[in-house]
Amino acid sequence: MSSPVQSDKGPKAGRRVTPVRTGGGLSLRLDVRAVTAGLVLLVLALAASVALIGSGDYPMTPSEVLRTLTGGGDAGQQFIVQELRLPRVLVGLLVGAAFGIAGAVFQTVSRNPLGSPDVLGFGQGASVGALVVIVYFHGGTFAVAAGSVVGGVITGLAIFLLAWKRGIHGYRFVLVGIGAAAMLYAMVLYLLTKANIVEATQATTWMTGSLSGRDWSQVWPLAAVCAVLIPLALCYGRPLRMLEMGDDAAYALGVRVDRVRVVVLLAAVVLVASATAAAGPIAFVALTAPQLARRLTRSPGPNLLPSAVMGALLLVAADWSAQRLFGADQLPVGVLTGVLGGGYLVWLLVTERRAGRI
Repeated sequence: MSSPVQSDKGPKAGRRVTPVRTGGGLSLRLDVRAVTAGLVLLVLALAASVALIGSGDYPMTPSEVLRTLTGGGDAGQQFIVQELRLPRVLVGLLVGAAFGIAGAVFQTVSRNPLGSPDVLGFGQGASVGALVVIVYFHGGTFAVAAGSVVGGVITGLAIFLLAWKRGIHGYRFVLVGIGAAAMLYAMVLYLLTKANIVEATQATTWMTGSLSGRDWSQVWPLAAVCAVLIPLALCYGRPLRMLEMGDDAAYALGVRVDRVRVVVLLAAVVLVASATAAAGPIAFVALTAPQLARRLTRSPGPNLLPSAVMGALLLVAADWSAQRLFGADQLPVGVLTGVLGGGYLVWLLVTERRAGRI
């Protein structure tokens, strides 16, 4: 391993980058700050998870939680942790990671900080799919989740096709997505008017976004999706970084631009749809996680892995905060993330306008 070197120019001056030589003549560049930030975020996410497991009507200390997770504790603690609280926390971590990495993909492809599933209509599309199942088919939990996935995927394909014109242009992609979001939200309101009081209550509860009542039946399908698609997205981290320089530069560097966009966007759409099916359309995590991760790491590129860990941390910490401030299951986590994310969106719009980018 050679000694650390520092960049001597550009806005990232002073950022430590360590070349690492591996076997077979390969070479890696290790961004010390990005790795350190990612590890810190991971530790914080795990700590927040332990705190969330210990919260509720039957509080537990962190030591009791850890002892129970490792096979200790009495029968009551085992039941509370293993059957009631651990699935909820795992769903929160997986949903947050899925939203975080999908938001990073959308923002990188569109080259726009507003290019988030929240803004582009994917959450609304998943909501339409779920509401169709609730209102017209009176489906149960599994059917609603399936409808959400189908609605999100169809919305993603429609936006992609409408925005395609000899490739995907960032602003065209965002504008088509915003228009689709408005139309889909109108469809959501229409479907609510067609529902009876019981169906409307069920639909409204689902649309708020919550981790309450989640069990292992939501954990395993989402874990399987994340286990396949998150590594797939990470494999395209380097081509995505080149896409930020523009299509011409990416083509010159040997990147198959259209193929990369199709693959990563499809992966991101399925991640968003699956996460929405598991927990509802939780707002603004996909928007804020990549931005906060990039500001923390101060590293160029999509920052896919830090964004995933940041998304997991934000969602679990928001759920813990909601329980501590308002009591167990009194405030759905989607309400809190919506309030905080809305404030962040206003701040982002103001700073982007001052910078002359919008």
